[in-house]
Amino acid sequence: MNLNAPLKLSMEDNKKNLNKTPSKMARLAWPKSKYGVYAAIIIIVVINVLYYKDQLLSLL
Repeated sequence: MNLNAPLKLSMEDNKKNLNKTPSKMARLAWPKSKYGVYAAIIIIVVINVLYYKDQLLSLL
């Protein structure tokens, strides 16, 4: 009599369900993560240019 069999089965089911996308989110088009990195870098650069524009203009 193997009592661990149901436990193993439920753990395998949990692993399978863990990687599934929720049904409401599956219909959305998700952009690639590299575009998020590019957007973050562009936002940081633009904010820094706006914040330090006086110092940048004094260098020229």
